[in-house]
Amino acid sequence: MSLAIRKCSSDLLSITKWVVRREYRLLSTLPENIEPANTDVDEKAPRTGRRPRLQNPVLEYRHIYPEFLPDPNPKWRNSLREKLERADMLKRRAKIDIPEFYVGSILAVTVSDPHAQGKTNRFVGICIDRKGCGLRAQFILRNVVDHQGVEVRYDLYDPIIQSIQVLRLEKRLDDELFYLRDALPEYSTFPFDMDPEVLPDGTPVPINDVQVKLKPRPWLERWERQELKGVSNIEEHLKEKDRKRRELRKEPWEKYDLMKQYRRTIPIEEQSEIWGEVYNQLQQMHVSRRKVARKRVLATPKPQLG
Repeated sequence: MSLAIRKCSSDLLSITKWVVRREYRLLSTLPENIEPANTDVDEKAPRTGRRPRLQNPVLEYRHIYPEFLPDPNPKWRNSLREKLERADMLKRRAKIDIPEFYVGSILAVTVSDPHAQGKTNRFVGICIDRKGCGLRAQFILRNVVDHQGVEVRYDLYDPIIQSIQVLRLEKRLDDELFYLRDALPEYSTFPFDMDPEVLPDGTPVPINDVQVKLKPRPWLERWERQELKGVSNIEEHLKEKDRKRRELRKEPWEKYDLMKQYRRTIPIEEQSEIWGEVYNQLQQMHVSRRKVARKRVLATPKPQLG
């Protein structure tokens, strides 16, 4: 039995080494149809809080535009549908500016609402989840309004969305923030008249390392069985039987299973093909919006006398 386990482990190690070498070789080269983005900062242009693009758009775009990548599950793959969806997504981005944001960023989304005053509805909240591929891309905003937690799920390419504004661009320690539902309200409370925070050009996206405190149990999920970095007081609410059950259900070997992680992602060569298809149009949109922002005349407030 030990010999079989040792042989399987050696085979897995050889496979993972091959995958690592292959990924490194693909990441070290750029496709011919993608040119490096210009990172020169225009001092005359107004500071919009956006960072200049990195030299390798493949490495950057998979984080900024994750919805352009198809579903890694082969059961949901269809090359023709994915190509048509990317064309529709580019047309939608030509009509509305969809900014860069991540889980943990604070957004203000304005949508058309025929039943609201002014025919529009604006909601401010923290992004607790972002998922989906293509036109099915979604994100969830959470805020506490009148001592009541409110969450709104938006389709990223929904035609009723009029504007998406990033009030605070930042990341969190976890990929999902669903535990804010069981956290104290102050971690999910944001004013609707919050002013946008502008980042200087060239600065990386800040990572907010705040650790929230959960309310006493019961919780919506068993957070103690998840490896959460943004929660500080889980152990305070656990009993001895909860700790024993957590130890029984641990799977520490998953973080070493590189093949499982590889099957859950899109290969680099497929990413390069997709970014080569959409890179030029995304870059043209970015340049045109910077030109429009440069032409705006900012009125300086006049000092009040008396």
